[in-house]
Amino acid sequence: MHPAGIKALDTGCTDLDLVQGICAQVPHAFELLMRRHNQILYRTARSILRDDTEAEDVVQEAYLLAYRNIDKFRGDAKLSTWLTRIVINEAIARSRKNNRRAKVIRLDGETELNGDPTEANMNESAPESPERAAMRAQARAMLEAKIDQLPDAFRTVFVLRALEEMSVEETATCLDIPEATVRTRFFRARGLLREALSREIDFAFEEAFTFDGERCDRIVAGVLARLKPVE
Repeated sequence: MHPAGIKALDTGCTDLDLVQGICAQVPHAFELLMRRHNQILYRTARSILRDDTEAEDVVQEAYLLAYRNIDKFRGDAKLSTWLTRIVINEAIARSRKNNRRAKVIRLDGETELNGDPTEANMNESAPESPERAAMRAQARAMLEAKIDQLPDAFRTVFVLRALEEMSVEETATCLDIPEATVRTRFFRARGLLREALSREIDFAFEEAFTFDGERCDRIVAGVLARLKPVE
């Protein structure tokens, strides 16, 4: 591995190169590793803790733990999987310690739900304008809120599969659950999310192009003004 490539944050190096670089104390190797995996680890921690600050703290703690034990990584699994499992363990431990909910999170537990969920597909391709950016921000906030409301056992599976596009096998390894369970929970999570978003859209339909307030007053005043006899 070329040290200069690491120093320049060369994205061409592999994860194994980074591990070797960290073990050899190559400058910036660990920084590149963190920047490469920050998103997946934060999203994973956030899916368990449902708190931005807590998730950031857990990711930092997980990185420190990984750094101290980097020599134990043998490459049997992907580095992202190894790091994700550390984050999951840290996040669950943090949740239990804080005792923020009466029910302890169990990612290996089964949750019974009824219904017949179907898949949803959302695409954004139009040019970005200030108005559209605001709409996207509102839509993202609504989506994040609905993901937060998913059952604990489903939420992390959904984040890993849908947001991070992990394979079924990788997700099962990270969460230490059967692949069949991953498929079931992901399918149900998408159904629950689609149902929740559909309800929000139905409420929005009722309020679309509302005709009250200033608009109503303005039109009425304009018509009345035009009806006044010309003096």
